[in-house]
Amino acid sequence: MITSLKLLFSAVLLFMCYQVIDTSLKSNLFEEWNYLAGIPWMRATLWDFYANVLVLSTWVCYKETSLLQKIFWIVLFAVLGSIGTCAYVLVQLFKLKAGEPVKNIFAANN
Repeated sequence: MITSLKLLFSAVLLFMCYQVIDTSLKSNLFEEWNYLAGIPWMRATLWDFYANVLVLSTWVCYKETSLLQKIFWIVLFAVLGSIGTCAYVLVQLFKLKAGEPVKNIFAANN
């Protein structure tokens, strides 16, 4: 199970890195921002994205004991989106000891 999750989140991480780099090479977000901000679904998507960042940040604040780590991961979630989220989940999965259940990644002080 843990190996499958590591493969899944690694694949999503790589795919999203590819998507962001490919899209950045084809389109400049800062030049197209006025057009994009005028689309209601774009605004709704951004609200949805930052609501997810809030949920994940709450989990990180519960889980992590170091203030520096909390700030680091929250900034990564807000700036990189699912790339930061996948990286955080992968770090948690790799911290698990052999035979330790996956549910432990949700607990504090992992």
